[in-house]
Amino acid sequence: MVDVRRVKLPGVGVLHTFITDDGGKCGVITHRSGHSDLITFSDDADGADVTKVSLRLSEDEAHTLAELLGGTRITESLSALDQIPGLSIDWFTVDYDDHIAGQPLGDLGAKGVVGLTVVAVVRGDAANPAPSGDFKVFPGDTLVVAGSPEKVAKAFSWYRTGTFGHRAPVDSPPGS
Repeated sequence: MVDVRRVKLPGVGVLHTFITDDGGKCGVITHRSGHSDLITFSDDADGADVTKVSLRLSEDEAHTLAELLGGTRITESLSALDQIPGLSIDWFTVDYDDHIAGQPLGDLGAKGVVGLTVVAVVRGDAANPAPSGDFKVFPGDTLVVAGSPEKVAKAFSWYRTGTFGHRAPVDSPPGS
């Protein structure tokens, strides 16, 4: 098991780092805006001749890289569902500042967001499929959410801020 260190970067996001078996230093900065930076780095013990690399990735690119590197098995089983029109499957990684951190998932259907499912909560190497509303979510957890793109966006807004971002009812017909 690789020892991953997590450091909160105030105003930026979270830095995860680890050292490879051959002594390489690797990290990922997950920005609050959603994009990520894949980095290699050195410290004073490495000397001045070490090459440092930083590569900025969008959310989609970061998900793609994770899958290419052997992402969670739940990602593999859900990839076929992404081909269904009108269905969006997305991942929400919980940060310390998020509204949902330390809270139970709750029932978004009771708040007006029907037709949305939290497929699983991934915690470390374990997936918790079909979690109930009383399942407590912690920073570092990843929620796998399925629904229409609009409803997934509303759920993510709720998880991050505790609001849906507007005052209109979630399932109201257009123009109301």
